Amino acid sequence: MEYIVDNVKQTEELAKTFAKTLRGGERILLNGDLGAGKTTFTKFLAKALGVKEDVTSPTFTILKSYKGKKFQLNHFDMYRLNGGMEATGFGFEDYLYDMDDNAIVVIEWSDMVKDILHGDFIVINITRIDDTKRKFEIKR
Repeated sequence: MEYIVDNVKQTEELAKTFAKTLRGGERILLNGDLGAGKTTFTKFLAKALGVKEDVTSPTFTILKSYKGKKFQLNHFDMYRLNGGMEATGFGFEDYLYDMDDNAIVVIEWSDMVKDILHGDFIVINITRIDDTKRKFEIKR
């Protein structure tokens, strides 16, 4: 599915609609250039899932976990990594492949660890069209 959003408010609405489709156990790959809106989308997704904390990019910590109303949200940012082997050193695969249905995983910059990814993922590609407009392609 492809969606064009004209502003941040529409991005929030898209995240809210998307959140309603989640049942737990999903692994979501967010792809897009720097400034495309990956973290913004994740913030709105977290809000829609009932996360009360302020969601920020885990660029330097790599992982931030949040408790929502129904699901644990594990938010990864792989921007600083040099491949999947680096991610296995901190147990990344445990979050992906040994998780229960009460968790959702969101991975920004998943291309950095594509060498260790296998299985089913929801892929969201975000393309910056201009300062406020974005194209979201969601593949299940």
